[in-house]
Amino acid sequence: MRLAHLGISTHFVFDITTSPITSTDLLIALAGPGGFSTVDAICSMARSRGARVLVLTAQPETGTMADDEGTTGEKKSRPLMSMGSLYEGAMFVLFEVVVYQLV
Repeated sequence: MRLAHLGISTHFVFDITTSPITSTDLLIALAGPGGFSTVDAICSMARSRGARVLVLTAQPETGTMADDEGTTGEKKSRPLMSMGSLYEGAMFVLFEVVVYQLV
């Protein structure tokens, strides 16, 4: 929304007013869990149309944000924020900085 307020042509995937993606477009996909089949399919479609794709993820190798065990099966200490909350907060701050730089 903020990019649109800056006059940058932006659209949301699956919005009724979204135009077809082209080779001049950039798809920005946020997916906390990296193995998300819906996001994978959308990114593949964008790449097949020649668009650039940027994926930001917290867990590239997994399909869940719940990661409460270590590599040897031992329990990790409880995180300060549950599952995807830290990721979502980090994305908010990141994009606030991006918008600030664009302004």
